[in-house]
Amino acid sequence: MTSEPTLAEVTDLLRALGDRLDSIEGRLAELEAAREIPEEDLLAISAAVAAFLGHRAKIRAIHFSRPGAWAQHGRQAVQSRAVSPLR
Repeated sequence: MTSEPTLAEVTDLLRALGDRLDSIEGRLAELEAAREIPEEDLLAISAAVAAFLGHRAKIRAIHFSRPGAWAQHGRQAVQSRAVSPLR
């Protein structure tokens, strides 16, 4: 049978969990900082929009899409029960 943990063991475990949490929060902050869009990319997007529209447009917002959005849409198209009109 296992014995109950002592107060010192519980304290050590809590301290270790706190250290792990600090490490994870630090990595999360690094990942969030990496999601910033570089200035060169914003200029390229702005130029592409201007070329498409034929005039200079103001970009109000840019957001990241979900990583699996394209794959999810493809699966939905393949697995849909709709009959194709190309018969």
